[in-house]
Amino acid sequence: MSEAFEYSGQDDQSSRVVLRIDDRVARISLNNPPLNTLTIEMMALITDAINTAARDAGLCAIVFEVGAGCRAFSAGVALEDHAPEVAYQLIDAFHSIFRTLDFQSKPTVAIVPDSALGAGCELAAYCDIVIASEKARFGLPQIKMGVFPPLACVYFPRIIGQKRARELILTGTLLTAEEAKQSGLVTHVVPDDQLVKKSDEVLAKLRSLSASVLETARRALVEADGVPLEEALLKVEDLYLNQLMNLKDPREGLSAFLEKRSPGWRHK
Repeated sequence: MSEAFEYSGQDDQSSRVVLRIDDRVARISLNNPPLNTLTIEMMALITDAINTAARDAGLCAIVFEVGAGCRAFSAGVALEDHAPEVAYQLIDAFHSIFRTLDFQSKPTVAIVPDSALGAGCELAAYCDIVIASEKARFGLPQIKMGVFPPLACVYFPRIIGQKRARELILTGTLLTAEEAKQSGLVTHVVPDDQLVKKSDEVLAKLRSLSASVLETARRALVEADGVPLEEALLKVEDLYLNQLMNLKDPREGLSAFLEKRSPGWRHK
């Protein structure tokens, strides 16, 4: 299956957001050269791409990557979309991406060959697995423009801790890929020429698993995030007993383990 979502920018060139689905993986390419600045229209297209990809019951991952000719994963929001008169549309469109990712609850992977700044940093860091080139840079420079990143204010303290998040948000400090990994924003750092190999390794692991079980496990992680222990346990117990245990794949996984064979997932 292959889907293309087209957004015509000022130059009326090729699609700015392209979705391709192959071998149970959806690849959403950001394609706005040279720096992949995100417009409000692109944000809406990303949300559409996520929803379209999630219709594939066997989907094991959604990958965010860059198109040919782009020098950055994303340098952030286009300057014209920072204007106060479109602030509501900007926030609504951008945050819809993350609400949709959690609603659809497919595992997500970001492949970051170069800079991921501002909204680009937030999008990459929100993914479950982040694979970055050694030359990649990460940061939230919005404060230098007189604004702050709402998504990062909520999410970054949860993944890198209050002190580190506050420093990044309040100073606009840029991190190297290795510093971002040490902080908890990035999962893997590899040489630029190893990005494809590393992403293939990660995706091979996800392809070997049940899509329905992956989705339920990720939903459990989302439901429990930031919730007091007892409330979180109740939510996850409900998912385990009333959703996971009603699927066919957990039975198949257990049988395959006992019979010492590879499971034949049905993704349901």
